Amino acid sequence: MMYILIGGAGMTGLALANTLLNIGHTIAIVDPDPLACQYAREKIGVMAFEGSAVNTTTLIEAGIRKADAVIGALREDALNLAFVTLSKHYGVAQIIVRMSDRDFAEPYQLAGATHIISTTQLAINRIINAIEYPQVDAMMHFEQGQVEVLKLSLPQDCYIVGHTVAEIAQDERFPEGTLIIGYQAHAHEDLIIPNGSTILESGSNILAVTKPDLVRDVITFLGLCS
Repeated sequence: MMYILIGGAGMTGLALANTLLNIGHTIAIVDPDPLACQYAREKIGVMAFEGSAVNTTTLIEAGIRKADAVIGALREDALNLAFVTLSKHYGVAQIIVRMSDRDFAEPYQLAGATHIISTTQLAINRIINAIEYPQVDAMMHFEQGQVEVLKLSLPQDCYIVGHTVAEIAQDERFPEGTLIIGYQAHAHEDLIIPNGSTILESGSNILAVTKPDLVRDVITFLGLCS
């Protein structure tokens, strides 16, 4: 498990601290608000250091020199940029930052951020996906939108129910370049990596990876379009 330092004890920072702590990581959070730090200590159970996350004294006290990863969740991109720069200076291997303004994408990269998360773009994508593809339970973009991973529920009358993954892949109507990479037979069961002999059941969920221009074709092939 890792020692993770979070800059910012706002809603995002506290939610991350709680989730990462439950996974089993050791968490420290830095924020100038004494009440936020008190909440982090007493309600979440993580270490909290009162002070600025762009102050070297505070960061050293919070253990940035031993941190395996840092997360910049400060209020402003300018502060997050300074936090990223200092984290790089102290040799942190994983530097993750929340970005609000897309103009900061290149500065974050130049400063040494290893992962840049655009929260605004994520929200926009989720809303657009819900409008454009209501049949899709969830959709994730990878490689700047060059690849899509879809989570789809299979109703009883779905075309592929009762067929194996191999049979589906060999169907000439199955969009070329699309793969079924995950399968969950029932909601309470674990997601598995299917093989060619896996039979898809009614009420199950699949994960399919495809190109953006093939999403509609995948949905049509599965018989999920109204």
